[in-house]
Amino acid sequence: MRRAILALSLILAPLWASAQEAEAPDLAIQGVISDQFSAFSTGNVFTAWTYASPTIQSIFQNPQYFGAMVERGFPMVWDPGEVTFQGLEIRNGRPVQRVQVIDQAGNAHLLDYEMVMVEGDWRISAVEIVEAPGVGV
Repeated sequence: MRRAILALSLILAPLWASAQEAEAPDLAIQGVISDQFSAFSTGNVFTAWTYASPTIQSIFQNPQYFGAMVERGFPMVWDPGEVTFQGLEIRNGRPVQRVQVIDQAGNAHLLDYEMVMVEGDWRISAVEIVEAPGVGV
């Protein structure tokens, strides 16, 4: 039984590695995410909107709708306390930056920011709240 598990893990390990490859930190990606956090924290929804990918912009159609979605669905992004960048991975060919946010109440949240290159600049194409042991959502 142990041999079967070991053999299976040796076969699947390259598949897992190709699906999620650890990368060196990318300051340009971190800068875009930081700038969007700054824009939200000062109430500048239009500037925050400019960091969203064209796909996200087409879904929400204008900065006000986008801002309302973030305020309701991602309050830790709307009004963050402390932001810490964690690992960067490549998933399905796209960079995903993990970010820990400590909200104003002191609760920790993990977020995965999927990034896409648009006309030579990084843009945020998706944000997912990650559930992790010991980290509140």
